[in-house]
Amino acid sequence: MTAASQATAAASLRGPDAGTARTALLFAVGLTIAALAPFALYPVFVMKVLCFALFACAFNLLIGFAGLLSFGHAAFFGGAAYVTAHAVKVWGLPPELGLLLGTAAAALLGLLFGAIAIRRQGIYFAMITLALSQMVFFMALQLKFTGGEDGIQGVPRGVLFGVFDLTQPLTMYYAVLTVFVFGFAVIWRAVHSPFGQVLKAIRENEPRAISLGYRTERYKLLAFVLSASLAGLAGGTKALVFQLASLTDVQWQMSGEVVLMTLLGGMGTLVGPVVGAGLVVTLESYLAATSLPVPVVIGAIFVVCVLLFRRGIVGEILARLPGRKG
Repeated sequence: MTAASQATAAASLRGPDAGTARTALLFAVGLTIAALAPFALYPVFVMKVLCFALFACAFNLLIGFAGLLSFGHAAFFGGAAYVTAHAVKVWGLPPELGLLLGTAAAALLGLLFGAIAIRRQGIYFAMITLALSQMVFFMALQLKFTGGEDGIQGVPRGVLFGVFDLTQPLTMYYAVLTVFVFGFAVIWRAVHSPFGQVLKAIRENEPRAISLGYRTERYKLLAFVLSASLAGLAGGTKALVFQLASLTDVQWQMSGEVVLMTLLGGMGTLVGPVVGAGLVVTLESYLAATSLPVPVVIGAIFVVCVLLFRRGIVGEILARLPGRKG
């Protein structure tokens, strides 16, 4: 038995390591804070943070762990918002079915986008996703069921599973929190599975992963579809929270905003996108009440973070923890 295998066996006999215990503790603390947040903050604001945090986490799964930069994630976020809003308002479906249809539509879009773009790499991959996303934007602008420039307004929240009345702010908040925890758990499980390890190998050295026998295009396509599905889940939830699906959800600026959230919080970390989303949403809400130009201020903060915190906020903190290498 080699030294590496002996170390692995010894670690398995010792049980969960300190990192796993610390992660579980942080998750428990974060979940407790989130559960108490609506009693201290405006519930709709916290729900907006949770929706965009899930969106950023879904995007981070693709860029942070598979190394694929997409500029088209607004298509999945906004497309699912439109489908969910239409299904709930026009077809009269309950919110859970509306979310399911929105997520399925985003997954189908992800499969289509991925099948076209996945054979390219780098800037070519990013530009293809941007071009496809712009096609979705113009479809949302022209199609009748989307409402054109007005979007779909007055979306009813409905009754979840025939029991939970989502018109009540606290009930709606805990439903959104449950969706976020579910999405985050899916990402955590994917990252810590053999599938996630293959994604990291592809990110670090794709030719070597191919030489080891992995069909990297299939792994990247699966990661793309999973990321698109979770982005769609976030978009559908956002449509229920704000009772609105609009062109803002599918504009290319939305794709740029999720890139900003991920890089600010820490690309390649699980908690980083959550922190980045909270920071960006908080700044937008605060600056909207002032005369300061919101994009300029957020852009300046982004430049400072890139210059001083190359790994993002959470990435820099993790790099400086005792026992961890940069």
